[in-house]
Amino acid sequence: MAVVKRQTKQKRQVDHAIVHITSTFNNTIITITDSANNPIVISSTGMFGFTGARKSTPHAATVTMDSALQKAMHEYGVRRVDVYIKGIGPGREASIRTLKVSGCEVEKVVDVTPVPHNGVRPPKIRRV
Repeated sequence: MAVVKRQTKQKRQVDHAIVHITSTFNNTIITITDSANNPIVISSTGMFGFTGARKSTPHAATVTMDSALQKAMHEYGVRRVDVYIKGIGPGREASIRTLKVSGCEVEKVVDVTPVPHNGVRPPKIRRV
């Protein structure tokens, strides 16, 4: 009987990471990626027991951002981050506040919320 060697999965070290925050009116989703946009940590408010209307609160966004950052810092060695924010939900400001007090060095904060330049055609005027 042959002895099978198993390869151990090595955790890679990511010094500089990118934090993508998607904040909607119903949820806050946080994705931490490396510089090549490969995700290393994904987190959402529903993963921490928040359901229904509580998912859209600033407190839920704070808990989600804090746990995602701690995991990225301890497992992958993240020290410096760039932040890209999309959306206008209530978890937007709370997650940035949590990020600043976490101990990571924030290099830039960019708002990538899509803004329509013209929008759709309005409905025709109602005549009674």
